[in-house]
Amino acid sequence: MIDFTSIGYLKNGNLKQQRVYDVLNAHSVFSKLAKFNPILVGTIPINIDTDTSDLDIICYWVNKLEFISTLKTSFCNEIDFSVSEKIKNNREVVVAKFMLEEFPVEVYGQNLPTTEQNGYRHMVFEHKLLLERGEEFRLQIVRLKKQGYKTEPAFAKLLGLNSDNPFEELLKLNI
Repeated sequence: MIDFTSIGYLKNGNLKQQRVYDVLNAHSVFSKLAKFNPILVGTIPINIDTDTSDLDIICYWVNKLEFISTLKTSFCNEIDFSVSEKIKNNREVVVAKFMLEEFPVEVYGQNLPTTEQNGYRHMVFEHKLLLERGEEFRLQIVRLKKQGYKTEPAFAKLLGLNSDNPFEELLKLNI
């Protein structure tokens, strides 16, 4: 199993993963966010990305204001930089968005350890399913994503899950 808690695996991945590794290192993204236990999650790490996939980085903050300050200090000069706060699933969330070279980036922080956040939990389980079900299954996921499906609904469709909330249904399968 890949250790997704470090981006080292990307340097031996496909061409896009290698490019992501180079961009993240060139901009010292994980060094700047190191205090917040950053993890790259989403479709690129598990090779189900499309041309429009972004870099999703989750973080764990204890002090929200310190996290916001770090985001602003570290990335405020990047193209299209913005920071917002919201409540999601009864938790405070801070989201920073910006561009790094050709990649849209979203840094998503909350007061929950990164390996316990849904983005990480979903990705690890989806990776497990991809390994178990093989290349054709992976290609079917990518095809659905290119048709406009989000990641979890694409998995739910192929797994035959009928639910208004495929995010929760996938997590239930992983218990």
